[in-house]
Amino acid sequence: MIKIQEYRGHIRNWEALCERLGVALDLPREEREEAILIRAYETWDREMADHMHGMFAFALWDEDEKKLFCLRDQFGTKPFYYYETEDGDLLYGTTIRQIIEQPGFVKQLNEEMLQIYLSLTYGAGENTFFRGLKKLLPGRYLVWQNGKLEIVRYWKPEFHPDESRSLEEWAEEIHTTVQEIMPEVKAEDEYAESFLSGGVDSSYVLAMSDVEMTDSCGYDEERFDESGMAKETADLLGRGNRRCRITPEEYFEIVPWVMYNMEQPLGDASAIAFALGCKETAKHTKICYSGEGSDEFFGGYNMYRNAERYGENLKTFYVGNTNIMKEDEKKRILRHYDPDVLPIEIAAPIYEETEGLDPLTKMSDVDIQIWLEGDIYLNVDKMSYAAGLEVRMPLTDRRIFDIASRMPSKHKVTEEQNKIALRTAAAKVLPEEIAFRKKLGFIVPIRIWMADERYNQDVQAKFRSDYAAKFFKQEEIQAIFNEYVGGNSDNWRKVWTIYTFLVWYEEYFIKR
Repeated sequence: MIKIQEYRGHIRNWEALCERLGVALDLPREEREEAILIRAYETWDREMADHMHGMFAFALWDEDEKKLFCLRDQFGTKPFYYYETEDGDLLYGTTIRQIIEQPGFVKQLNEEMLQIYLSLTYGAGENTFFRGLKKLLPGRYLVWQNGKLEIVRYWKPEFHPDESRSLEEWAEEIHTTVQEIMPEVKAEDEYAESFLSGGVDSSYVLAMSDVEMTDSCGYDEERFDESGMAKETADLLGRGNRRCRITPEEYFEIVPWVMYNMEQPLGDASAIAFALGCKETAKHTKICYSGEGSDEFFGGYNMYRNAERYGENLKTFYVGNTNIMKEDEKKRILRHYDPDVLPIEIAAPIYEETEGLDPLTKMSDVDIQIWLEGDIYLNVDKMSYAAGLEVRMPLTDRRIFDIASRMPSKHKVTEEQNKIALRTAAAKVLPEEIAFRKKLGFIVPIRIWMADERYNQDVQAKFRSDYAAKFFKQEEIQAIFNEYVGGNSDNWRKVWTIYTFLVWYEEYFIKR
């Protein structure tokens, strides 16, 4: 007998799986997906994920074999954690809080992660900020039987460039694949809306969907506000648009809520805006589309244009999309610096896997395996879940990645343009000025707001706190803050990353 112990996600190809596995199509969604998991395990055992598309993390208990089987999807869109107690028990779940509240868990800070965090602004790799509590990494499954733990990697990104096809052929394959995926993203009886920014990804998802309402975030500060472009896109496609206006007061007020529900510190300033957007959107829908995944698959970031210049030097410094503090600075500001804890060590195995491939592919693979899981998908999952919203990401799909894995880098990035093939595909349903619009990113006016004394009082208080003194040389972090307020706006990321760690620490180690 197989029992579902934990499940979080959405099985995209559920109709095909129901027919193949003999599961009734008219079951309520929760019963249907649990039945699919049980039948898939009985049919394919450890290879079950090879047959599933979507976003999922789950734990199954095999009563006959007294065996626990836990699995996380290929890209890590849904989280899964585990912890071995001193008594030899295994605690596990899709949230950290459900684990740390169980008997046998010893709550201790894993201070090594702070060094990783100060560079990357998120917790990369399998370790977490709680000592002994680990993430099941993407594309892995866990087996627990007779007190023994086994972790197996069942899938990893692989790249096999095919030089024989034209840009238009690649764009056509992207487009037909998105056409195939979109009907699977929601059932006919489900209502969904779509997040919409000024970028091509969310615009393409919207154009390929049947949703009638879109949701955007905006600010009074015009140079940071994409909501006007989002409204133009929605109008052009004949869809509605709601704008969530984010004020600095709302932004700073919600930071503790965000860090508590994130369960680990995250120094991505857009996470706060996303949380506010999720809370507002959840007032009128329980399902919302979003466009994550294609930047990493198809070369969407502007820095990818420098890939050829970096060449073999990549493996000495490139650890993912962010790298805001170098080792000498961390050594200067931290009270307990360990020279053996280096972010580049997390990326080293990925460079071994991509040996012989071109620099852009190497950068993309690092971001797929480290940045997407550690920052982007963490943020999307935790904030939507806390708000009572389910976010579905049509472009994060193995079938989409399969195209990207075969596509030569010349069809992804040039010196003038990024994400060329995907933009060419999007231009089939969008005007060229939208499909080829310059990437802005989900930008936030935090660099302006945090320098304002009306909003930075808690930042200053945290920097001066007794618990900040446990980790940082306060005169050094105060100097970083003073430089920032004095006009060095580049320092805002450093200030924000230190601040968000301190907010998180207060939530989990001071208040509770």
